[in-house]
Amino acid sequence: MEVIVMRGIKIFLTLGIACIVGVATGQVIQADSISRLKKNVHGKEVFQVNNPDRKKSPFTGMTRRHWKEAGLYLLSGAFSYVHQLNDPMKFPKQPGKSYPRNTGQVAVEKLEGLCRTMFIAGPLLKEQPDLELNGIEVGDYYRHQLSMLVDPQSDTYIAPRAANGGPSQTLVEFGGLAASLLTSPEIFWDPLSGEVKERLAKTMLSYGDGPTIGMNWRYFNILILSFYKSRGYTVNENLLKDLVEKSLSQYDGQGWYNDSPYYDYYSMWAFQMYGKIWSEYFGKKYYPEYSARLEKNFNDLQDNYPFMFSRKGEMIMWGRSISYRMGAAVPFPLMGLSPRPNVNYGWMRRIASGTILQFLERPGFLQDSIPTLGFYGAFEPAVQSYSCRGSVFWLGKLFLGLLIPSQSPFWTAAENEGAWQDELQKGNVYNKYADKSNLLITNYPDIGASEIRAWCFSKTVGVYQGTENYTRLSYNSAFPWQADGINGEVSMAYVYKSGQTSWEALRMYTFKKYADGVYYRDAVFASNENVKLNLAEITLPNGILRIDRNTSSVASQIRLGHYALPAVSQALKERTLSVRGYKVKIVDNGIYQLALVPLCGWNKSETVYSKGLNPVSDKSVVINVENTFDPSSDRDDIYGTLMLWKKSGEKWKNDELVPVTNINYSKGSGKVVLTFVNGQKKTIEF
Repeated sequence: MEVIVMRGIKIFLTLGIACIVGVATGQVIQADSISRLKKNVHGKEVFQVNNPDRKKSPFTGMTRRHWKEAGLYLLSGAFSYVHQLNDPMKFPKQPGKSYPRNTGQVAVEKLEGLCRTMFIAGPLLKEQPDLELNGIEVGDYYRHQLSMLVDPQSDTYIAPRAANGGPSQTLVEFGGLAASLLTSPEIFWDPLSGEVKERLAKTMLSYGDGPTIGMNWRYFNILILSFYKSRGYTVNENLLKDLVEKSLSQYDGQGWYNDSPYYDYYSMWAFQMYGKIWSEYFGKKYYPEYSARLEKNFNDLQDNYPFMFSRKGEMIMWGRSISYRMGAAVPFPLMGLSPRPNVNYGWMRRIASGTILQFLERPGFLQDSIPTLGFYGAFEPAVQSYSCRGSVFWLGKLFLGLLIPSQSPFWTAAENEGAWQDELQKGNVYNKYADKSNLLITNYPDIGASEIRAWCFSKTVGVYQGTENYTRLSYNSAFPWQADGINGEVSMAYVYKSGQTSWEALRMYTFKKYADGVYYRDAVFASNENVKLNLAEITLPNGILRIDRNTSSVASQIRLGHYALPAVSQALKERTLSVRGYKVKIVDNGIYQLALVPLCGWNKSETVYSKGLNPVSDKSVVINVENTFDPSSDRDDIYGTLMLWKKSGEKWKNDELVPVTNINYSKGSGKVVLTFVNGQKKTIEF
């Protein structure tokens, strides 16, 4: 018999019959059980929104109650591996590069599972202290596991940092643990014995007072030192203040922190989320000046971050650690900690709830009851070697939103579509430029998609550096990035044939400017810096117009790819049209159509079918173009390319497929004058 306790009531599941017995009164009431939070889609389990509230949340149906149910749904999967208090949060390893790869990594693997599931457990336990899952008292389990961390006889024991020990994954997890201790001390800290508290403080402070990495990792030290200072322990305050100041110095405006040197979701789920939590639960009391600066930076993200999500609240697949998924939306509920009149809370909740459903309603998201390493499902090209299966519960940070009181406008405002409702009109395209971070966020109302162009410059390929996480020319919420193939298959990137058979993607971009609606970058190939391009792109209501210049001083074979389409509801289709003398290739997967029009400079255009490269489906299709460049030739060195899209079933107009009537290139001046069918002109100045 499975017993679940929710808000002072026990749910007994026996013989498939669910009933609730009031602990205080003994009253029996029919109720939904955890099994009712699940439904079967194509033979796979997905989350089900029970009794959706279409009045308060007309788009997702989700209210605060449904958020709690979503958290319970995820946490119950983790607890399916816990049968007694000593059992660790250890889950089946996903085949591939993830760890553990040796027995020495198992202890920290267990630590990850423990500390990261606490992001979900803490807020639930604050409202339901006697919560039970799989017959285990959840609060007792975490407190027992914390005592085991400092018991040398335990197989989950974590030793204090060695005198010469450097930054490690243990520091990361203790930083996450400190966040849970800071926000839910009455659950995780106060009930511990004095001896366990002292041992835990000694161990955690040995890491918090130790070396770190000059990026978002500083927050792990900050949180550890801050929690123990708040509890009366003597900590290294000079280090604490120095790390806060250095983190603040990484702020580049409009909500974006520079993560030495990347911009990605770490700006939000590390810098912004931790900064907000630190300020609210510690900084306002102890360091009000730092707190005020962090609050201002947090408030700035309203400028463009909501526009990075699709009309339905879907996040873009972009950057490393993408397996953390919905954690990217955590700033939206945290806006409710300090309500402000100029925030559209109904839109913020619509985005955050939409991001939850983007994944929880996707078949394949869970495997063995645990979220996969990947995006929609398991996807090895997106996995970093520093991740284990428990790493995915970093996504649990979104459920820190349940710390927001139920009377907050984040929960009480009626769900709405914000800018998508009135401001972003169909038939147009909208760009938001962040002028210090050089990020360009684009909204496409015709398909309700969002897109981003961001920083990338990596000479080498590392754990995530120089990989598809950053090297794509742009990233779109409707078209998750596809991995490069060994035969030159490429999606939304340039590749260069660097040997007889090997292809190399561009990964060294230098931003030049954003002017008159044109986004300029220069790019060079890492293996041969004589192969280089000037890049310029213009966003259109239904796609992208690229005007790129090959400035290589050596012969080079170059390929460029459109976004890719996965095979989903029906077979992939393709067709070729001739429009105004141009050859147009179109592919269709029953949801979207993608069209590519080579305007100039390309020798070849082809439709490429792939297996195992796309995060949505094993089979996919992409349109590629190719050129063999000879610097001694008198031919123009300009590549003109239209990358377009529509929803499946919609008809194309000739003016949409070929909106350009003339491309006039002056090789001497480096100017390209474009004439459009509506008579407008635009000049590209390299």
